[in-house]
Amino acid sequence: MKFMKLGSKPDAFRSDGSCIRFVASELPTDVVIHVEEVRFFLHKFPLLAKSNRLQRLVLRATEDSSDDIVLHDFPGGPKSFEICMKFCYGITVTLNAYNVVSARCAAEYLEMDEGVEKGNLIHKLEVFLNTSVLRSWKDSIIVFQMTTSSLPWSEELKIVGRCIDCIASKTLVDPINVNWSYTYDRKSAASTEIVEKLQGMHKVPSDWWMEDLCELDADLYKRVMVVVKSKGRLSSDMIGEALKAYAARWLPDSYESLIDDDEYMKKSRIIVETIISLLPTDECSGCMCRFLLELLKVAILVGARDVLKDELIDRIGIQLHKASVKSLLIPLKSGSGDTMYDVDLVQSLIHKFTTHIGCSFVDKNGSLVALGKLIDGYLSEIANDPNVSISRFSKLTVSIPDSARPVHDGLYTAIDIYLKEHPNLMKADKRRICNLINVRKLSSEAYVHAAQNERLPLRTVVQVLFFEQLKASRSTLAPTDNASLPQTAMDEEWEGRVVSEHHCSLKQQLGSLKIKVDECRSSDDKRSKSMSEKGGSGGLLLSSSSSSSRSRRLFDKLWAVKGETIRSSETSGSSQSPPVSVKPAEAKSCGSSRHTRYSIS
Repeated sequence: MKFMKLGSKPDAFRSDGSCIRFVASELPTDVVIHVEEVRFFLHKFPLLAKSNRLQRLVLRATEDSSDDIVLHDFPGGPKSFEICMKFCYGITVTLNAYNVVSARCAAEYLEMDEGVEKGNLIHKLEVFLNTSVLRSWKDSIIVFQMTTSSLPWSEELKIVGRCIDCIASKTLVDPINVNWSYTYDRKSAASTEIVEKLQGMHKVPSDWWMEDLCELDADLYKRVMVVVKSKGRLSSDMIGEALKAYAARWLPDSYESLIDDDEYMKKSRIIVETIISLLPTDECSGCMCRFLLELLKVAILVGARDVLKDELIDRIGIQLHKASVKSLLIPLKSGSGDTMYDVDLVQSLIHKFTTHIGCSFVDKNGSLVALGKLIDGYLSEIANDPNVSISRFSKLTVSIPDSARPVHDGLYTAIDIYLKEHPNLMKADKRRICNLINVRKLSSEAYVHAAQNERLPLRTVVQVLFFEQLKASRSTLAPTDNASLPQTAMDEEWEGRVVSEHHCSLKQQLGSLKIKVDECRSSDDKRSKSMSEKGGSGGLLLSSSSSSSRSRRLFDKLWAVKGETIRSSETSGSSQSPPVSVKPAEAKSCGSSRHTRYSIS
């Protein structure tokens, strides 16, 4: 740290209690100057030789026959006044970055300029500021911090502006030319090493300045960063990294602490609003989506201005696919609803994303698929909340395009968790939520799990089994057949062919079973008649009748189950499984058709 000594005499200032300061001298003091609550007992002569203002005040006091002078609103208070008084007495005083601002403002107040004496205090302080302090990186930051206690004097004397210009200009210096000390105790965003040795010298990282600027209060930090951004020499990525470092320095790690401390919440609101206002204007900035979501989380909790929150939502919506599930778990503010997390906010973010990409968007970079995985993961988290209604869950599920879910395993997992955490759902609600799953898009592992999942409705399980069989049958298609049809046509052809063959096979099995039962029934009748003619025992007749009755019941039950399944398909078809109408007694040919679609539900 730079410093400057003025004067050569030993310190003669003494205290008498906490509110009285005097100069130990053989000569009696002849003036009393009041600065705030402190009284200074001094001599007129050394003061009048240095200060124009004190000359006028002493003259006025003499005319009023008074020895007391009151200095109102003195910049820097008693400490800075004492520095000026010591200079008047020639007493040694040490100036540095911590006291030079208040001393400069106090000297201006007392009018200690060149008009009174050549080489007066104002001149000496200006030389020290311009040639020493403001040329030092760390000292200039300290001086900038000290300006807040001397407002508005430090602003009027352009000390604030000079500090901003000095700091901003050093920030933009090529790292190769940085030869001053700086604080750097974190890993660089562009490098995995904190300091790298190059040809016996330390290589200065490009973000060397960020840590020191983080020590500034929000309003000072904003003023510096506005100038830095206006120069246009730092990339948006670098600006984003600087804002992330500042947020990490000042914003809380635990959001519970904000709730318990109103002062801390107020300070955090100022900080988060400052950071939002400094975000790079271009959409492809270095501000990662997760960082923006953290800002949004704090902004909601501390009650930041709506216009700033809307700006964050717009920025996040553009790059929502880059978010993480954890960062989307934004707690719902107390009194805003009964769910654990702000589901409506996520719904709004999805709307922003889909609006931004437009209907003609081609998913070349996989952003839609990434969004689908993100939302399915989010659904799995909120599914554990018993207060999330089925309508809200369903609305969020269908809010992303179908192309965002080429595989429905993630959605199946989320729905399975929802069914587990909401065991009292009506059957209709279970069917409603399970209809969101396109069983065609389940993986083999999901098919196996779903087929054994007791929480799923029977209709869904049957769909899973059917399409798994369809998938297995389709895999046996000859390569030449595959090449002759487009994918959509293959789907329709195989769906019609396999379903028809399956239905035909089912009817043939049922017909065979009916013939066997009829034969058994006829045989039983003949045997019963024969036994009756021969006077056989009633026990054998009863046994035969019982066997016939069981066979009839078995057939009737099987036919009823299959008929009910088909009727269910007629009335409960989904978008994934179009309805089919088949009568049990129908005896028509079961040939394949490309224009007839069947489903078992």
